[in-house]
Amino acid sequence: MSTPIYILGGSQTDFARNWAREGLEIYDMFSAALTEAVAEAGIEPAQIDVGHVGNFVGDLFAGQGLIGGFFGQVYEELASIPTSRHEAACASGSIAVMSAMRDIEAGHYNVACVLGLELMRNVNGRTGAEHLGAAAWQGHEATDCDFPWPHLFDRITREYDQRYGIDGEHLNRIAEINFGNARLNHRAQSRDWQFPEGCFSDNDELNPVIEGRVRKMDCGQITDGAACIILASESAARAHAQKHGLSLEDIPRIKGWGHRSAPIMLETKLRASKDQPLLFPHAAMALEEARRRAGFGHITELDGLETHDCFTVTEYMAIDHSGLTAPGESWKAVEEGRISRNGDLPINPSGGLIGLGHPVGATGVRMVLDCARQVTGGAGDYQLSKAQNMQTFNVGGSTTTCASFIIGVGP
Repeated sequence: MSTPIYILGGSQTDFARNWAREGLEIYDMFSAALTEAVAEAGIEPAQIDVGHVGNFVGDLFAGQGLIGGFFGQVYEELASIPTSRHEAACASGSIAVMSAMRDIEAGHYNVACVLGLELMRNVNGRTGAEHLGAAAWQGHEATDCDFPWPHLFDRITREYDQRYGIDGEHLNRIAEINFGNARLNHRAQSRDWQFPEGCFSDNDELNPVIEGRVRKMDCGQITDGAACIILASESAARAHAQKHGLSLEDIPRIKGWGHRSAPIMLETKLRASKDQPLLFPHAAMALEEARRRAGFGHITELDGLETHDCFTVTEYMAIDHSGLTAPGESWKAVEEGRISRNGDLPINPSGGLIGLGHPVGATGVRMVLDCARQVTGGAGDYQLSKAQNMQTFNVGGSTTTCASFIIGVGP
């Protein structure tokens, strides 16, 4: 069992916003997320002992490093707190959460603020693709393509096809489910998008090819946005509960966590697993570790999964790597409706990276926040009918970094 870390509250910006188009910058996004999280959690800024930032490439997209210095810029009460920034590509937010947990578990601090953010829509698509390519092994992979990440995740699709066979209809259905879920989420980037009939298919006109077998609707979004959570030790959470007339058991907490990394090059990973049942055994380890630390066994003991779907095949991978199906049989869970909102393991009720959006540094934090909202009945229109314990699965690079949390209430 892990030491419980409580989530007092948090915030997420509207992922449909284009901050540069509004004449705003990355600091404005940081400030908006921090002030809303403090208000939503019902704390005073001075209660925050330490700040952690998840951010991948603010230096490239916004020309801004040293983002931890923004805490004291927003609130003078935070002018001298310790802060740090964490990078693990698309898993940057999750690593920031884990680092804040370690601070609390060590007894150094009682209240930590974790803020993940990325400003990404202030450059053109090709420049953005080049910046995001920093999470691949520069000069060694994805060197002969226009878009590095569609290229690499097409390679994963082709590996699935070679080992087990994979039907594009199942990938299309994953996209359709996630965009459908996003319609219920008032913070989702695609909530108001219109989709012509037939776009969730292999129609080259309605769903054009980006790279190989990766089509437009398979892709997560280029998104501006931030998410913020306030974490607390048990003693701080107990005092918070008493102050606000709450029961400690009603405050969501991080019950377990898992974290694994692998070599940066995708082909190295695939070679290592060529004789194993799963493409990425280390990813399955991270998911299993989180459940074990939280006292759970099989994935179906949980009520839902917020998973990384930078591409539909990434979610397809998460289905069998979580143990919901046998290796290579993720298609069964899609066909049987198990991952839909009314299935036995709803996946991405928020809309995920495809429907909700993917500001890279914010995603891991946003996943934790969405799960905390679900288990406390605070998810609004996308609330699941049953949600007491939820799992996250966040990936950086071509599964180079894998992180997972179990968020729940009660025992």
